[in-house]
Amino acid sequence: MAAAVVGALRGGVLPQTGRLPTYQTVRHGSKAVTRHRRVMHFERQKLLALTEYIPPKPAINPRCLPPPPSPPQEETGLIRLLRREIAAVFQDNRMIAVCQNVALSAEDKLHLRHRLRKQKILMKIFPNQVMKPFLEESKYRNLLPLFVGHNLLLVSEEPKVKEMVRILKSMPFLPLLGGCIDNTILSTQGFINYAKLPSLALVQGELVGGLSLLMAQTHFLLQHQPLQLTALLDQYVRQQHKEDPVKPASGKPDPPNPVLDS
Repeated sequence: MAAAVVGALRGGVLPQTGRLPTYQTVRHGSKAVTRHRRVMHFERQKLLALTEYIPPKPAINPRCLPPPPSPPQEETGLIRLLRREIAAVFQDNRMIAVCQNVALSAEDKLHLRHRLRKQKILMKIFPNQVMKPFLEESKYRNLLPLFVGHNLLLVSEEPKVKEMVRILKSMPFLPLLGGCIDNTILSTQGFINYAKLPSLALVQGELVGGLSLLMAQTHFLLQHQPLQLTALLDQYVRQQHKEDPVKPASGKPDPPNPVLDS
């Protein structure tokens, strides 16, 4: 009886036993909201805004911090061999020029190497990861700013600066960055000024000529005073012979005047 009443209230008829209902009402609706967020008082909002914690800004931007040090790499046999070769190059050569290693063709590079070798200038290429540690530990550390990209070295046992500058002027796409001559660091303009200096043989000849002239002048000055003194003495002796008094006929000199007793 109760089931029949509930079914009537729902507006439907209870299904018979063993049969599915032909239709069924389903209630669709939103849930009832029983709690709302309470609006904060305006004074409290101002107090929280004033007392809000503001973390201090870092002195250095984290993006500007240096990267963490990489673990040290073990030196291979090739790196040790290159380091010994670099040390020999800097020790055995008086002129070391640093040029930018541009993208030359194989033919142009071979032609340049041949022209330099005719002037006894050698071309050396070393990787920067080997060159920079060597320069940092040596007296050539001021050359480090030149080794930024791909570089090559022009070395010679004697400073063949004039020949090197003449060859590089014919190849403007191979810029000269700087270098050192006799342990003296020079810029590009320094190499150009050095190339304008006269040759060593000419300077030696001028030096020998100047020293010979000074020696001749010194010899003349040293001989002039004794000769002048000798001439003056000869003239004085001749004058004394002319001024001597005539001796008496007896040939005896006059007796001295007697001294009177007081």
